Amino acid sequence: MPVNSEPEASDSLKAYGAMLKAFRERAGLTQEDLAPLVRYSPQTVASIEQGRRLPPKDFVERAEESLDGFGALRAGARHLTRRPGLASWFRQWAGLEEQAVSLCTYECRVVPGLLQTEAYARAVTLSVPPPPDEEQVQQRVAARLARQELLTRRPPIAFSFIVEQALLERQTGGLDVTGELIDHLLRWAEHWNVELQLMPLRQPDHAGLDGPMMLLETPENRWLGYTEGQESGQLISDPKQVSVLLQRYAKLRSQALTPADSVSLLERMRGAL
Repeated sequence: MPVNSEPEASDSLKAYGAMLKAFRERAGLTQEDLAPLVRYSPQTVASIEQGRRLPPKDFVERAEESLDGFGALRAGARHLTRRPGLASWFRQWAGLEEQAVSLCTYECRVVPGLLQTEAYARAVTLSVPPPPDEEQVQQRVAARLARQELLTRRPPIAFSFIVEQALLERQTGGLDVTGELIDHLLRWAEHWNVELQLMPLRQPDHAGLDGPMMLLETPENRWLGYTEGQESGQLISDPKQVSVLLQRYAKLRSQALTPADSVSLLERMRGAL
């Protein structure tokens, strides 16, 4: 995800959130009551009601049925196209992620957004000029954390992450933020659908020197790629170009530490803080 995502006007999301809240209160339900009915967390319900998160399609359908929305919740969702906190060039990829069956990420700039803690996301957001105001910071951090629901989505996504060791050695945000981040990575590394590999500081042969990349497999088993620079991103659908990225990612997997060795390194780094 972009380091510094531009804020996006979210009037339509806020209007939808207010409508959802009105239907929920009409039904005499709290956010905690609605959460199991729509099969999302109370935090997600709150984010949607506050206009900070685009409601997933299955959320809309379950809310429509649970709250007897007269078709209004379903119809209103069709007009939602804005994603506050996500850069304009990233939104298309973010939408594709929600339907992916496999997702591969190599990062050499920051720890991938899907694995960030709130404190680390905030530190990253504040690091890159121009300085954002507090509302922008909250939007960007909230958008990053909302995407992390992909990690526990059902049906599950198979995740592969390759992260440069140098990103943790940099200690963005300070020692406490880094320690919390490493603990967070260790917890996610235990999940059966998450493969985490560190690229060691010393690796003479490195297939990722052209920069970060993301790859996803669609439900139709088609692969797509995404690359990003400063203030820009590119969705790659041409099969030949995607094949190049797949070859590079496969090579990176062989060059990075194994998942077990990566966990051992993370544990040693945590102990050294």
